[in-house]
Amino acid sequence: MAIKKTVKSGIKSWSEQDRPREKLSSKGPKALSDAELLAILINTGTKEKSALDLAKELLKSTDNDLNKLGSLSLAQIKKIKGIKEAKAITIAAALELGRRRKSGASNEKIKISSSRDAYEYLYPLMADLPQETFIIILLNRSLHILKHAEISRGSNTGTVVDVKEIFKIVSEERASSFIVAHNHPSGNRMPSENDISLTDKIGNAAKFFDTKLIDHIIFAGDTYFSFADEGKLKT
Repeated sequence: MAIKKTVKSGIKSWSEQDRPREKLSSKGPKALSDAELLAILINTGTKEKSALDLAKELLKSTDNDLNKLGSLSLAQIKKIKGIKEAKAITIAAALELGRRRKSGASNEKIKISSSRDAYEYLYPLMADLPQETFIIILLNRSLHILKHAEISRGSNTGTVVDVKEIFKIVSEERASSFIVAHNHPSGNRMPSENDISLTDKIGNAAKFFDTKLIDHIIFAGDTYFSFADEGKLKT
């Protein structure tokens, strides 16, 4: 009778120096590939695939593009067989931390002198967002950033903005002026009629709060639309 031998193919069967966790411990995170770092987040594999196999499959689904990976929803991450809710949440949380770190420069040192400055500040905040999101950037008298805040987040086609929430934050921070921004996940930078109407409403309301709306940026990936630059800002 032939005796079948079980071939171990999981990470535990590898030499310690090749296992992602041990490799990170001995050589540091920079020594690991994207797949190996992702495998540490995934932690465990399935009977058929190791955590590294799952990581490679997830990366392949985004053409090995970390920016695309960062824009995946939990549902999209879970499409990889073997990655369930808990693993997907861990991955999404790690990607969000990376995004926040990228945008975590000291606001006091950042001055907004042009729409391009605003766009570059917004890029790490909005580049990976699959849903339309509305953000406010609060400025002091010298146009240095006090802080930014998310006002609302909706679907890939729109979001509902409460103007009262905007001016609540403006008043709390005592901002001398502010910029509002939202993204168009479609990549179309042109404002809709609703965008124009909302901008006018915010600009008019600002006068009653002793502050000023200095721009509305529509973020569209590698391009943007500036109401101020296009002369469409009513002050």
